[in-house]
Amino acid sequence: MRSVTLGNGVEMPILGFGVYQIPPERTEQAVTDALAAGYRSLDTAAAYQNEEAVGRAVRRSGVPREELFVTTKLWIQDAPAEENTRRAFSVSLDKLGLDHVDLYLIHQPYGDVYAEWRALEEIHREGLARAIGVSNFYPDRLVDLIDNNEIPPAVDQVETHPFFQRTADQELMRERGVRIESWGPFAEGRNDLFTHPVLSGIAGEHGRSVAQVVLRWLVQREVVVIPKSVRAERMRENIDVFDFELTDEQMASIAALDTGVSQFFDHRDPAVTARLGKIRIPD
Repeated sequence: MRSVTLGNGVEMPILGFGVYQIPPERTEQAVTDALAAGYRSLDTAAAYQNEEAVGRAVRRSGVPREELFVTTKLWIQDAPAEENTRRAFSVSLDKLGLDHVDLYLIHQPYGDVYAEWRALEEIHREGLARAIGVSNFYPDRLVDLIDNNEIPPAVDQVETHPFFQRTADQELMRERGVRIESWGPFAEGRNDLFTHPVLSGIAGEHGRSVAQVVLRWLVQREVVVIPKSVRAERMRENIDVFDFELTDEQMASIAALDTGVSQFFDHRDPAVTARLGKIRIPD
C-alpha cells in the first residue's frame, strides 16, 4: 500500500475501502473482509447510517488502531451549526466506538459551512480528528473556505472517474495544499465503463480487470480513492494494483474519455442544492 502526505503532514493510504450504500446489516462483514484483504483506510459517513457496523468490525478485527485510517463525514446541520456540529461529531465518534478519527469531512457544501468549519477546526485542535476536510466542494467554494479560515481543508472528496476526471480541479487543489479524493471511481458502471473498449483494451494488455486499470489510473494521478464492494474476491482484486504501471500512451487514452461533466448530479445546480439542503440525518 502506498500513502500520500496530507497538507498537515498526516499520512493517508492512497487506496481505501468505502461503505457508501452498503446496508448496515452487511457493513460489518464487508469491513471485516476488507481488513482481511489488507485495506487500512475506511470511509463512512453519518449519512450512510452504518458507522456502528464499521466500528464493530474495527474492534473485532484485532488490527491495531494506529494502523487504521478512519474517515467519517458531517451532514448538513441546522442552526446553531457550530454547536450542532460538535454534537454530531460526538454522535459519530460514539457510534464508531473510537476516541478519534483520522479524517472528518463536511459532506455537502450547503448550509452554514463556515460555522461547521469553525467547529471542525476546534475538533482538529483538540486532537479528535487528525485531519479535516470537505466533500463535494467545487473550486469556487473550496477557495472561499480556504481564504476565510485559519486551517485549510486537507482533502476534498469529489466525484472522480474516467468520464469526469477533474484534472483542473486537482491542479487547483494541489496549488492550495488540498488532496483530491475520488468517490465513485467506477462511475457506478455508467457509460458501460466495465466493458468500455478503451478500458477493456488496456486491461487486456496488462492481464488485469477494467476496475484494476481504473484504480491504477487514479493512483498514478496521485488521487486518493475508496472503491467499495461487498464481495471479498472483488475487494482483493481492487487492492491489487501496485505491481503494474500504465504507460504514458495508456494514460493519454484514458484522459481522452473525459466528458467534463458529472455522471450523477451537479452540486452547483439550484435544484440539487434545494433538494439536498433540506435533508437531515437522524442521530
